[in-house]
Amino acid sequence: MARFDGRVAIVTGAASGIGREIAHAFAAEGAIPVIADLNLEAAEKTAQEIRDKGGEAMAVAMDVTDEAAVDKGVDAVAEKYGRVDILVSNAGIQIVKPLVEFDLASWKKMLAIHLDGAFLTTRACLRHMYKANYGRVIYMGSVHSKEASKLKAPYVTAKHGLTGLAKTLAKEGAEHNVSANVVCPGFVRTPLVEKQIPEQAKEFGISEEDVVRKIMLKDTVDGEFTTTGDVADAVLFFAAAKNCVMTGQSVVVSHGWFMQ
Repeated sequence: MARFDGRVAIVTGAASGIGREIAHAFAAEGAIPVIADLNLEAAEKTAQEIRDKGGEAMAVAMDVTDEAAVDKGVDAVAEKYGRVDILVSNAGIQIVKPLVEFDLASWKKMLAIHLDGAFLTTRACLRHMYKANYGRVIYMGSVHSKEASKLKAPYVTAKHGLTGLAKTLAKEGAEHNVSANVVCPGFVRTPLVEKQIPEQAKEFGISEEDVVRKIMLKDTVDGEFTTTGDVADAVLFFAAAKNCVMTGQSVVVSHGWFMQ
């Protein structure tokens, strides 16, 4: 018997990158991943990849900053499968700019996607989890949930905020057998990170190679990027918890960058 036989796992931002890897990992262990993404066409492509391997998957169009869209999407999942067992709040973007130059619109956009999105998807899923007396909520944090870097003020702020949300849900959700945890990756070579390399090279006046070596991987123990598979393993670890013994905790997946 697979770890997640029949469990329904909503993964936001799952059409690509880390989210896609998580969806495939859940499917490989018997879960039904729901690919929730702003890009429905890309979400459907990921869902079809899973079906082609013999799994079950559902694609849902979801702007995580849109209250009505989130509620509608989550309710559609519950209506189709009769349950929502797991939420992985993964959707996110990055805007790199010095704090003094950050415009308010960009600041609000960053916080809306990372924090409002986590709140709205959590609330929508809890309505179903509480009724079932079961739920596993995992937020995609970052080493920046623990540390800070230049040029990333709203991202660092939002990722720190997710740890507070998880701790609060851990206390509120316990009586309903709902746990909450945060997975905090280091740099993963996704399109989101690839985009930052030339941006930071320009801002700091250094080569792209130096951005990777002297900024991104400087504090790792071995100069290695974290992989999407590494992150998926950590997410599934928390999702498989039999009870709330580990609730409210975060784990850093970063080749030693930031040690607790």
